[in-house]
Amino acid sequence: MHQLRKAVLIATIVAAPVTAQAEPWSYVDGAGETITLEAVPTRIIATEDAAAALIPLGIRPVGIIANSLPEDSKALQGLDLSGIEMVGVAHNEIDIEKAAVLQPDLVIAEYWPLDHEWGGGVAVTGPGSPLRDLAPVTGPAQLDSVVGLIEEYEALAESLGADLSAPEIAEAKTRFEQARDAFSAAAKAKPNMTALAIWAGDDGLWVAAPEGAAELMDLKNWGLGFLKTDLNPDSGYWETVSWENSDKYQPDIILIDNRVATNRADAEAKPTWTAIKAAEAGAIGEWPAYWLRNYDAYAGELEKLTAVVEAADENLTD
Repeated sequence: MHQLRKAVLIATIVAAPVTAQAEPWSYVDGAGETITLEAVPTRIIATEDAAAALIPLGIRPVGIIANSLPEDSKALQGLDLSGIEMVGVAHNEIDIEKAAVLQPDLVIAEYWPLDHEWGGGVAVTGPGSPLRDLAPVTGPAQLDSVVGLIEEYEALAESLGADLSAPEIAEAKTRFEQARDAFSAAAKAKPNMTALAIWAGDDGLWVAAPEGAAELMDLKNWGLGFLKTDLNPDSGYWETVSWENSDKYQPDIILIDNRVATNRADAEAKPTWTAIKAAEAGAIGEWPAYWLRNYDAYAGELEKLTAVVEAADENLTD
């Protein structure tokens, strides 16, 4: 690693332009740390979530750390990734030699307060990771609202030079606002409806705490009711219910985590899946779990969820 740092330092000195009048850049991140650089960073490596937020705002990273191949990443779907190097395609893994060649001056990830960890995995962005020898790690913290998180990214992007008045940014926000209002109207029209967000695991049904998922809190604030569970939101993000007891909770609609395309099929393959009345009735929507980071993607998911709410029976489980 010493040789790697030495090589990067030499390359940086050789490649560095003359920036005698460069303005310093400073940012207070989600962990409460202040990052200060001598100039506005331009060579950014971002986790896939951060990239999904920044690219639509006009900030293009030189490298992306993803949890999967780009074609399998929900966060990166629909984005122009041309010219961007993938330096990681599995959780908690990075090609550090490839990252070093990019000569990053900043790494942008997200801070998870409950876990006290940065996104991308401890081995990639945690203390002592080799990536931190190349550039500081910073970024916003997870919030209880995706909209709030997008706004945090807007402020960060603006500090990096983004023009937030660009027409395409305004158009995406308008589409989102229209989709949000339509969803809210549909949800408020069915005040008795209850939802349950889940992941279909091999070992059981993982029931999510809305308080641990920013997009679920948005849906709740916009009028969708969630079924009360035994999960203490302060103790973690999930309650695991065995498949033998899958009928423990009976919501009117199920929101199933769509990060993996086969998750719904995995659930439907379980013999006790239809013990949940909403599953038997087909009252199932997709939960865009933890990956929404821009207005355009959010609008698309809300439009699908609105159709599910409008079609569902709010008294299915009365």
